[in-house]
Amino acid sequence: MGRAARRAPKAYNNLEFLNSSEARTVRILCEFLEPLKRFKENNIRGTVVFFGSSRILCEKEAKARLRQAEKKVASSGTRRRSLLAELRQAQDQVKMSRYYSEAVKLAREITLWSKTFADGKRYVVCSGGGPSIMEAANRGAREAGGKSLGLNISLPRAKQLPNKFISSGYEFDFHYFFMRKWWFFYLARALIVFPGGFGTMDELMEMLTLRQTGKIPHKFPVLLFGPSFWKKVVNFDFMVQMGVISRSDLRLFRFVDSAEEAFDYLKRTLPETKEALR
Repeated sequence: MGRAARRAPKAYNNLEFLNSSEARTVRILCEFLEPLKRFKENNIRGTVVFFGSSRILCEKEAKARLRQAEKKVASSGTRRRSLLAELRQAQDQVKMSRYYSEAVKLAREITLWSKTFADGKRYVVCSGGGPSIMEAANRGAREAGGKSLGLNISLPRAKQLPNKFISSGYEFDFHYFFMRKWWFFYLARALIVFPGGFGTMDELMEMLTLRQTGKIPHKFPVLLFGPSFWKKVVNFDFMVQMGVISRSDLRLFRFVDSAEEAFDYLKRTLPETKEALR
């Protein structure tokens, strides 16, 4: 007897195909259309984006690690170089932990202020969805009783699990870095960049490039939080001196050093969130 007739699976139900290199453009489009649908459903039109390190500890954890490092040095009969290096690193982590605290405070103030606006005109705090500064931003928004976004990214060598402070239904997990950055930048009405590493630098420099070249036409604040960090990491004045950027390019961003200073500036300069998604 002949084999019973059977339909082939529809292409959009074929997981083997959808995960193949031939379907890459389909997956990229999904990372545009699925977030777009969810943003529209939740009436999210403008975000305040927090960028920063995934390694900065909260004050409590940083001080606990310092105590551990101090005990190791005290109990060691010799002042081994590795233990002293661990102690210095722990001391630096305590210093850097202030940025976690400031991010919590700033996100909380922004959210409380935004809650006074009509629905559809509120600013939603947005982070990269992971630990450290990202967690601090979502935590501050949660403490203020507001919603916040987490645009996470799956990484092949390191797990970046979503932090527990992202609002339910506001979690996103991207595969493609460039699609994740698209959603960071497209909805942004302000960008606050805390100290960070390569990823933070990448996000900052791309944003400054888009602003410098006019690819993002609407103006909005870009705040570099912690001038003592940023002025050592990037010598913008030297770039001007060498002629690779213009003096006017320095107006694309502003240094701030406290949550109070940042919040005061944002209140005076944030544009209205009237641009609809389109």
